[in-house]
Amino acid sequence: MPIYCYENKDGDVIERVYPIGKAEKGFKFKGEWYTRCIGAEIPSVPATKGWPIECIASGVQPEQAGELRELFKKSGVPTEVSSDGNPIYRDASHRKKALKCRGFFDRSSY
Repeated sequence: MPIYCYENKDGDVIERVYPIGKAEKGFKFKGEWYTRCIGAEIPSVPATKGWPIECIASGVQPEQAGELRELFKKSGVPTEVSSDGNPIYRDASHRKKALKCRGFFDRSSY
């Protein structure tokens, strides 16, 4: 069964499990009114906070870090690569361009 999110006026979110199509629009819990918060249920574009990020999933072996730096440079997407071989993306746009130049596509992303 899916999990549904509900929010009170202070922004506190709680989760409830209901069968599909049976979720309540709102309810009272411990004296406070909670209404359905669809925004909390649906994943969205990552916030601007948290950048830059070091991406382990698109990294290479440490001995290939230099090659990866050169590939990014030649592709017109200069990207810092850690000594471990992981690219460091500055923001979402930079990440998208860097993945594209390597032929990668993140289907779970935005």
